[in-house]
Amino acid sequence: MILNSILFLGGIGLFFGLGLAFIGKKLAVKRDPTEEKILQILPGSNCGACGFAGCAGYAAACVEEKTDIEKCALGGETVVHQISDVLGREAKIKENTVAVVLCQGKEGISKDRFNYEGIEDCTAANLMSEGSKECAWACLGLGTCMRVCPFGAIKMDEGIPIIDREKCRSCGLCVPACPKGIIKLIPERQRVYILCSSRDKGKIVRENCKKGCIGCGICVKVCPRGAIRLEDNLAIIDYDKCNNCGMCVEKCPTKSIFSVNVSAQTQFLS
Repeated sequence: MILNSILFLGGIGLFFGLGLAFIGKKLAVKRDPTEEKILQILPGSNCGACGFAGCAGYAAACVEEKTDIEKCALGGETVVHQISDVLGREAKIKENTVAVVLCQGKEGISKDRFNYEGIEDCTAANLMSEGSKECAWACLGLGTCMRVCPFGAIKMDEGIPIIDREKCRSCGLCVPACPKGIIKLIPERQRVYILCSSRDKGKIVRENCKKGCIGCGICVKVCPRGAIRLEDNLAIIDYDKCNNCGMCVEKCPTKSIFSVNVSAQTQFLS
């Protein structure tokens, strides 16, 4: 009796197993051979930095010409050239960039208006009276950018994101994740940054932040290449003109202009 039951159940299992295998084979979606080649070229990390759920989705979009072939942040130029060869499409190699947080508003540097105790998310915090900082452009320090980075290139330090230049792949996911719009992709060759985004007048900036740009214009005057201009009370660097001489860094009275220590890998250390 027991043996018959075992044989019966085994037969049912075998029947359904063969049936599912047959149906799966018949209904299987055949992948384009070109798409398969691109998928083999891609790193297979499925990080999502390209804007697709995984490498397979990106490979399909490349074949269908629904996206650019330069979006694989992890693969770099090598992958771009290989995809270009497979598809016969010209590769538009862009200048290497790195994400930079244009704010130094660490704890004790930028003043708080109130103590935020809500959801640990910058976008949520920004909905509450534009955040807890006196400066409307200050980093809210809740780590939303850190959590969206697929490469672990961002860490929080005293309420400010620190970006590891070696790990950053310039995917750009952190840029829209910041509700203050203070994370930018800047040419990797650039060493001098204005780490402030405030458009307030100098007097207000002095009251709100110890390292904010006060729009004094000293950097504009000392720059030998005319690479700096004032725009809405904020100093702006033209990266095409700047040669990283550092004269503006030395003369800035609030230390809002910074020369990155590349050997230390991170955006800034102070």
